Parts: sequence; structure tokens; C-alpha cells
Amino acid sequence: MYDDLPVFKQLAVTFAPGKITGIIGPNGAGKSTLIKGMLGLVKPQSGSASIAGQPLNKQLTRVAYVEQRKDLDLTFPINVFDVVLSGTYGKLGLFRSPGKNEKKQAAAALEQVGLSDYASRQIGNLSGGQLQRVFVARAIAQKADIIILDEPFVGIDLKSEHEIMQILKQWRSAGKIIIVIHHDLNKVTAYFDDLVIMDHGIEAAGPVAQVYTPENIRQVFSDDLSSVLFTSQAGERG
Repeated sequence: MYDDLPVFKQLAVTFAPGKITGIIGPNGAGKSTLIKGMLGLVKPQSGSASIAGQPLNKQLTRVAYVEQRKDLDLTFPINVFDVVLSGTYGKLGLFRSPGKNEKKQAAAALEQVGLSDYASRQIGNLSGGQLQRVFVARAIAQKADIIILDEPFVGIDLKSEHEIMQILKQWRSAGKIIIVIHHDLNKVTAYFDDLVIMDHGIEAAGPVAQVYTPENIRQVFSDDLSSVLFTSQAGERG
């Protein structure tokens, strides 16, 4: 809720396995709140999220969640390797510490994202792109079935963005559920299979080709943005 007003009153949306689903909408539309409500990080007044008929908040070991960088404490004294290793904790059970196999998983995940040489570096001493790749590596080590990334491409270099997208596509091929809160509307058609457009509720949801239309963008954002986006894309296709 914002100032005792609900962020949204009613909504229903399904995220399909084997798809990369983008969530777009204006600032304050409720995108991050939707995700946090699904995961039980904020308490909804009513409603629920489930996977295979079971409450999602009872299956959080199956979920890898990467928050926005602005929400992270980058002064925390933890190095890159230990962040990635923390992805293995959920499957260890109480009173067990990561062993040789877990450390091997973490090292392999770091290698996959090209950051093996940064294993001992404190996370606050990374660039934006390197930091996002660290959290993607943690999700790899976690072996999650559901991967949720909140604005992962904000403030990162194009190389890191490309490498992260390649990993998302590998997860898609493996049948995982991938959800990305996104801000760059120019890349919607290149990055996503399905799309959810939000503005204090679900305005449209489904395959990108059906949902990413001038009418929907005009309704949720503005006439000017819709004209710019779809005029430029028509020019690129021409």
C-alpha cells in the first residue's frame, strides 16, 4: 500500500515455464510490489501465489530473486565467491555448511559468468554489470526453477547485458520460469516471449506479439512514447 491506498485491488496473472516474461509499466505501477507480494516479502491484504497448486511462499528454495541494485547493501563485508556460494544454502538444511560439492558449484557458476578472477573481491568494489553477473551466478548455483530479476539491466554495460540474456535463454531452454521487471521498452520484442503490462493492476498479459501494441503502450504510458516506439521500430523493419 502507498499512503494507506492499495497498490492494486485485483489482479491475476500466470507465468509460463519455458518463457522469458517481461513486466513493464510506469514508475509506481506496482511491478516490484507484485513480485514481493508473490514471494511473501510484503503481506497482501488478500490473495495468493502458487506453483503446481502449492503456495509459492512454501517453496522459496525453488526461487532465485535478484533485487534492484539500489535495494542492496553494497557495504556488507562479503566477497563475490561467498555471495555465489549462498545460493546453495537453501538445499543444505539446518546446521549444515557448504562442502566441497557446493563450493565446486559456486566456482563453476562464477566461471560461467566470466568472473572467476573476482572471487575474493568485496561486492561493493564491482561495476554494475559485474554485480548483476554475480547474482546471476548465485541463481545458477542455486539451481532454481523460478528466476526473478528486478530491473537487472539498469546501469550495466552492454557486454554484461548480452551475457545475462544468454543465460536467461539457457534457462528458458531448460523449461524454467523467468520473470524480468524491465524498463527499456525498445528491447521488449528482442528479449521477451511473454509480456505483462501493469498500471496498478494488469492492463494486458500474453505473448509479446499480442500485448506489445501501440494501443496498450498509449493507454499505460503516453501517446508520444507510443508514437516514438512504434515509428522507430517500423523504420528499423523497413
